[in-house]
Amino acid sequence: MNTKLSKTVVFHEAGAPEVLKVEQIEVAFPAAQEVRIQVESIGINRADAMYRQGMYIENPIFPAQIGYEAAGIIEAVGDDVKHLAVGDVVNVIPGFSLHNYASYGEYINMPAYAVHKYPSNLTFDEAASVWTSYLTMYGMVVHSGQLKAGQFALINAASSSAGLAAIQMTNYVGGIAIALTTSPKKKEALLKAGAAHVIVTSEQDIATEVLKITDNVGAHLILDPVVGAKFSNLLSSVAENGKVFVYGALSHEPASFPAFDVLMKTPTIRGYSAIEVMGNMEVLMQAITFIDKGLLEEKLKPVIDKTFNINDIIASHNYLESNQQFGKIVVKI
Repeated sequence: MNTKLSKTVVFHEAGAPEVLKVEQIEVAFPAAQEVRIQVESIGINRADAMYRQGMYIENPIFPAQIGYEAAGIIEAVGDDVKHLAVGDVVNVIPGFSLHNYASYGEYINMPAYAVHKYPSNLTFDEAASVWTSYLTMYGMVVHSGQLKAGQFALINAASSSAGLAAIQMTNYVGGIAIALTTSPKKKEALLKAGAAHVIVTSEQDIATEVLKITDNVGAHLILDPVVGAKFSNLLSSVAENGKVFVYGALSHEPASFPAFDVLMKTPTIRGYSAIEVMGNMEVLMQAITFIDKGLLEEKLKPVIDKTFNINDIIASHNYLESNQQFGKIVVKI
């Protein structure tokens, strides 16, 4: 059974992007219920950076590999794999422990259950940019948030790949997307990306603008990966009995809580993890079917901001952490 020599990203200690090293490692022939993929494109995620820093839901075990998303071509198939074959063009669904599998490599083994034959209208770069963002947003907008046609969704950090997926998902179910950005330079691009309204939070008051846009109704759904100093103002813009999902904490500033508004409007405020979708096979299958349909119809389409070569992996993570991007960062082999 043949092994493959693979250019693979490895790190030997937690820390800044500079801990990432590109090394040649041997990748074994896939075990039972695994496939080996020759990777074309790798999707870079905020979770990757958190794992690299030792600040994620699981801690790296050194020497550690990294990465949840990739797209490529199946090059070898282990025993007991029925639905996949050599030559299939596939992407990776992030439903595994980084202690067992990782996507930053020229050749990668993956569990067959996490490998998906995606719609053929996607490029490798787009296919490597689907699942982390769109499964997260399916969970909040469709499954738990149950956004209905005509309702307002308020999307913080809207120019991230997750934020852009939220805009598309909101539009796909007939909702009205209100995008938040700190940068006036990103306003026009967000409108072109499908946002019905854009609020520039460095220049405008969130609650005032949301109430104006919604005719004093407020936002039925709020998606926030930031929290921080503007969290109180964000919560003040919620509709009566609205839903607020916190799915990150990008700001390191303390957050205050608008107790009076919360008492008056009785929203549901909760944390959210994509494990709610990925850890439930029935919900995951529903999500995959929904997202594939949207991709085929081109109502859902990943936005690629910038591509890097795997030899520039450090630069790709530095760029991720600069928060300049508009969409997904992709690494090519």
